[in-house]
Amino acid sequence: MPTFEPDKSLLNAKFEGYKLDAVDPAAVLSKVKLEYPLTQSSAAGKSPLTFHEVQSRIRHNHLTISPNGSAVYVDSELKVVRIIVNDIESHPEVEVIYEIPRVLQSADSEGPHREYPSAAFLDEETLLVSDGNGALYVLQVGQTGQGTLLNSYELKIPEEYKSLYPSVPFRVHLARRGLENTCVTVLSAKHYAAPSDKASTPSSIYDIWAVSIDLDQVSQDQSLPLDIKWHRRGDNVPSYVSHIESKATFLLIGNSPYRPLSAPLPASYEVLPDEIAPIPRANESLDNASSANQSSDLAKPPPYSWTQTGDSVTVAFGLPSNTPKDVIKVTFSATTLTILIQSDKEPLSPAIALPHYTLKKFWDGIHTSNSFWTFDRQAEQKYGLLTLHLDKAHEGTKWPHLFAQQETLNGEPEVPETLDPSELYAVRESLEKYTAALQTGEDASGLGLGRGVPSLAEGELDDEVDLDTGDAVIATWVELDGSTPSWASAKESDSPFTLLATPLPSSEPQGPSIVAKNGLDGLVYTFSDMGEEVAWKHTSTFNVLSFVLASKRDTRFVHASLGSGLDSVLAFESGARGLGGNVYIYRRTAQPTDKYGKQAVLKVGDTSSGPLLGVGQVKTRGGERITLCLCERELAMIRDTV
Repeated sequence: MPTFEPDKSLLNAKFEGYKLDAVDPAAVLSKVKLEYPLTQSSAAGKSPLTFHEVQSRIRHNHLTISPNGSAVYVDSELKVVRIIVNDIESHPEVEVIYEIPRVLQSADSEGPHREYPSAAFLDEETLLVSDGNGALYVLQVGQTGQGTLLNSYELKIPEEYKSLYPSVPFRVHLARRGLENTCVTVLSAKHYAAPSDKASTPSSIYDIWAVSIDLDQVSQDQSLPLDIKWHRRGDNVPSYVSHIESKATFLLIGNSPYRPLSAPLPASYEVLPDEIAPIPRANESLDNASSANQSSDLAKPPPYSWTQTGDSVTVAFGLPSNTPKDVIKVTFSATTLTILIQSDKEPLSPAIALPHYTLKKFWDGIHTSNSFWTFDRQAEQKYGLLTLHLDKAHEGTKWPHLFAQQETLNGEPEVPETLDPSELYAVRESLEKYTAALQTGEDASGLGLGRGVPSLAEGELDDEVDLDTGDAVIATWVELDGSTPSWASAKESDSPFTLLATPLPSSEPQGPSIVAKNGLDGLVYTFSDMGEEVAWKHTSTFNVLSFVLASKRDTRFVHASLGSGLDSVLAFESGARGLGGNVYIYRRTAQPTDKYGKQAVLKVGDTSSGPLLGVGQVKTRGGERITLCLCERELAMIRDTV
């Protein structure tokens, strides 16, 4: 399956920025106090939460949207609460449709960490709710009134998965119709390795389960075991889970690939002795080593040197300076390199051999349209440099090798990545000035600017903050039987990209789509299914989205509202400790060539409302779209006209 390829006609290099669109909050924003508040605090056990567990809890969306335009959440007392919004002017209808039984458990008891309650709608009348303690409740709900419990279930982990506990808390991500009157549900849970398996299992591992539920099963007085359809394992909770009806395939997007249990873990990179730089001791000069420790013959130089940045790779070959440029033949493909020097001249030194590569496979792909080569004869010097400038196909991916590893097994030495000598010199000089300034307390710049940094700028210096925007993620495709689709190549499954936004949870049906980073822009890619031809199609662009999101340091949710004619990206601040609580709205330009876009800012949370815990969009009976912002003690509603 092709990777993300931008449509150049939808890119706008002349875009200059966003202009503030002054919006009257009284006209588009309404807030109501919650009769049934919820909380983001969770019971902690004796063992602390890992970083990935804390991150997944921060990004957990407590609000679930129904296909009929209502929304549900689970309050702090484990009551399943439904919200029905008729219009933004009237008070929403709020009612409790079910009360989940509470599990009596001591906070300091041994056991797995609890999860937040989560829910997913199968259709307008079937709701699946997890209590966060390991139980799943299937409810039948109507337009109004109480919900009816069909059955409760428990995830029994088979022995072959080597779990410390027979049952663990889990989170519900997605529910879809299966064969006949069954339901296939995607769950995620942290893996607690048994003592016998801890040595070979990383500390942070998550299980992804697809379970089947028979909706025709007669109601039971006790929890039933869930029927496991397939299982995958990864390093984190998925950021986005979707289902492609036409392909009967699930899409999992997360910080790591989700592999079957039988698949071997990726091999860790081992540092070679040649890659270890010696550390000099006091009064020791490595440049003036005694001749007794050196070989009488000079070591042969490597056939090339190379370095990389986040989006490019630079490779340098040494050639005799009198090599005619017309005899240098360099050909790029998306994955291979061919270099032929068709010259009758002999190399000026036996230490330098002419490069000769035929369809040499790179470690990863490149963009051939943006890759090129140059030849610098170095004036009167004996040797020139043939330099290849390669544009990475997957921005942000660090190459551990220049060529594929299997290509280095034919006797050619492995060449580690190096830095340009001038860069090493600049790094060393800056370090020497910095350490000297620390000892004397003087101005390190030598420009008479005083000592240290200005107080207003202290702690605010971050020259590459926009490079860290978004999450480096990988897409994994899984069919109903747990296999990988034939059209989803293994190479694409291991190709990371930077995710900026996912679709805003909505009551309207929507296919898989994401907003991926491309330079400073955010490109909207929609899954396109044309029979045997499947691809991610670039459909629209949010200009400089990565740049504007870089300044939002308290962002909890970033979602795209698409298909309403007012396509926008919404960045929601968490509003924790009474700080922030804003939603930043960036509109897509009407035409790809527009120089300016519109942005708006609305305050949806404050000290009285508590932090933001959930977001979603519903469509009222009158056809109006309203974005719901669920805080701990308050519900904010935004009309989709800003």
